[in-house]
Amino acid sequence: MSAYDRRDLGLLLLRLGAGGVLAAHGAQKLLGWFGGGGIEGTGQFMESVGYRPGRTNATMAGLAEAGGGTLLALGLATPAAGAAAAGAMAGAAAVHTPNGFFNAGGGYEYAATLGLAATGLAISGPGRLSLDHALGHVFDRGWMVPAALAATAAGTAVIVGMRTKRLREEREGEQVALFEEEFSQ
Repeated sequence: MSAYDRRDLGLLLLRLGAGGVLAAHGAQKLLGWFGGGGIEGTGQFMESVGYRPGRTNATMAGLAEAGGGTLLALGLATPAAGAAAAGAMAGAAAVHTPNGFFNAGGGYEYAATLGLAATGLAISGPGRLSLDHALGHVFDRGWMVPAALAATAAGTAVIVGMRTKRLREEREGEQVALFEEEFSQ
């Protein structure tokens, strides 16, 4: 097996793995499959973590994950697919960042890993074992990579920024105890 064949096989495996996981996560959000909350349950969760309106954000995240993941697995429109999935994972990472890095403690490790895999695929391309290659790369042009990543980064920055601002404003009215006092009776 030549190095070129190995690279294509490696990209196929990476696309199938990361794309399949992302598609399944999107199906949880959109359809309630695999123990997911569907649009209603996910929308309520999105509201609770500051993404409002929850139902709209659940739909957008679900479409980015399910659509981006499916397209990545197929190797179709790889720059847009990878960028969309990476944007969804950046939004998820923002929720988990206060818990630190590691997933075991509720951190952003998992979201960051999927987001980086999706970004890497958007940049590297899908390889020859893909629909993009079979279609002559009409949806995988060089200029599409920076355009898709820039558009997604801008949109994600706005959405995550609005969430951060909303959470900050909600916390402004809360009083924090300066000293913890223990009373024994």
